[in-house]
Amino acid sequence: MPDNQVATQDLKHHFADLEHQKATSTFGMWIFLITEIMFFGGAFAAYLVYRLYYFNAWVAGSQTMEIKLGAINTVVLICSSLTMVLSVHFAKLGKRKLTAICLLLTLLLGCTFLGVKAVEYHGHWMHHEVPGPNFHFEHEGNYDPHQVMIFFSLYFAMTGLHALHMIIGAGLLIWLLIFNARGRFTPEYNTPVEMVGLYWHFVDLVWIYLFPLLYLISHSHNG
Repeated sequence: MPDNQVATQDLKHHFADLEHQKATSTFGMWIFLITEIMFFGGAFAAYLVYRLYYFNAWVAGSQTMEIKLGAINTVVLICSSLTMVLSVHFAKLGKRKLTAICLLLTLLLGCTFLGVKAVEYHGHWMHHEVPGPNFHFEHEGNYDPHQVMIFFSLYFAMTGLHALHMIIGAGLLIWLLIFNARGRFTPEYNTPVEMVGLYWHFVDLVWIYLFPLLYLISHSHNG
């Protein structure tokens, strides 16, 4: 299909041209990401407040975190951001095969992250560190084990929400791969790739904050 026909097909009737459509899409995506920031911001605020009140329990709970797995996932997501940037770049150049390769690499890296996180969750499950009636935590020190359960509740809530966003992102990448295979993206029209790229970078950025808060900060107090 000629590029002008693709452009006509993808231009919605209520926009003057593709540039107008792209600007509106970008604005809408940033509004969405701002709401996501407020959404995660509440969880971060709760984490920091509880850490202030239950510092000893937070330090104890953080010692169970697998720093190596967290570090591996951090590197994986940084690499996925790079491949996502390259996907957008090649889509703008109209290089369909290179776009597909980079999108596929991004998807594989995202799945790798989820796989590592699943291994980590399994470890917590086996050690009875999942909040609930079977929760058990061996402790020494001046704190209540139930305070540690609050730590794990926030840990699973925050990382679980992040993982959910990763799964959504993986679905979006599959959608982009399908559309790219159909030749829907051209130098004139590649807005969906760029919008998914913004979303993916946001999810990666959230992890950049989760990793030090959950894995690193309290470990520095472990004598």
